Amino acid sequence: MSRKTKKPTFPNSYQGKNAEEYNQSTWMERNQKRTALLCIQYLYDQHLDNVHDYDVLRDIPYTILDLGSGTGFSSEILAENGFRVIGVEILKDMIYKARQKKTGHNNDLEIEYILSDINYLPLRANSIDHIISISAYNFIIHSATTSKEKIILLSQTAQYLNTILKTHGRFILEFYPADEKELNLFKSSFINKGFNGFMIQQHPNQKSGQTFLLLKK
Repeated sequence: MSRKTKKPTFPNSYQGKNAEEYNQSTWMERNQKRTALLCIQYLYDQHLDNVHDYDVLRDIPYTILDLGSGTGFSSEILAENGFRVIGVEILKDMIYKARQKKTGHNNDLEIEYILSDINYLPLRANSIDHIISISAYNFIIHSATTSKEKIILLSQTAQYLNTILKTHGRFILEFYPADEKELNLFKSSFINKGFNGFMIQQHPNQKSGQTFLLLKK
């Protein structure tokens, strides 16, 4: 998938030859890895220490969930920075590429890839330290046709993520809401299910500017 490709559609833009093109794109790899590094920076953001009860992250091995891990670009960066990583992906073609790399030159990285729907992960309650998601969380509502359906899907997912996160677990979400209304739907879904935090927008005056939610259970 080249940089000039039109706005991707889920799941077609990430299957078959599109998955291969995505995995071979140097621009995509550079962008995903840069964003993963930014997510790590935000994970340790001092302002999150004061959300809910005061706490400070320490440099210990954390288990981090990479939601929508794709072909593994973000998971690789997380593992290279000392995290134990569980990459979650719902598309077979994407996770196949990630597993290929894992069994090849990235075999020493502590990554486990799971083919699963975000709401049906084989994980125990309170078992995950932190979560990140890069350019993928939007797609959980791809099949919803009404605002009510979107609200239900977002609410169910936020509740589930709260369940698997440990106390004070952090969630760094990078995504591209379609408009202000959709952005507010995402934000309210987390607030209503036990998360708190704040938003950061990179280049807010640009239509393609990244939006981050820095959340804490």
